[in-house]
Parts: sequence; C-alpha cells; structure tokens
Amino acid sequence: MLNAVRYVGGTILTIGIAIFMYGFLVSDYSPVTGIGIGTIMGAIFIFLMGVFLVISEEMVTKTKKGSRSLQ
Repeated sequence: MLNAVRYVGGTILTIGIAIFMYGFLVSDYSPVTGIGIGTIMGAIFIFLMGVFLVISEEMVTKTKKGSRSLQ
C-alpha cells in the first residue's frame, strides 16, 4: 500500500509542480498558479494520509500478534 501511495502522490505532485510553473512563469492567468498550489497540497495530503494508514495498519497487526502470544 505504501508503494501505491508513493506512486500516486508522486504523480500528482509532479503534475502540480508543472501546473504551478506554467501558471507562474508562462501564463498571465493567475488562477492557474492557485490550481497548481492546490494540486501540490492535495498530493502532500494524500501521501500523509496514506502513510498514516500504513502505520496504523502495522500497529494493529503488531498488537494482534502480541495479544496472541500473551494468551
């Protein structure tokens, strides 16, 4: 799952950086820059939520293994 989140987050981040650079350097239409910034923030949010889910999944599986060995 971590690999999937990393690839999806990286792809969206790359697209966001390209949109931001286009809006900031090439286009005179300023909302494109905002869309790029929003896309970058979305990619970071997706990556952080994915890492959180992976960590919580690991904690649940370790807790289940530990509770079986105590019984």
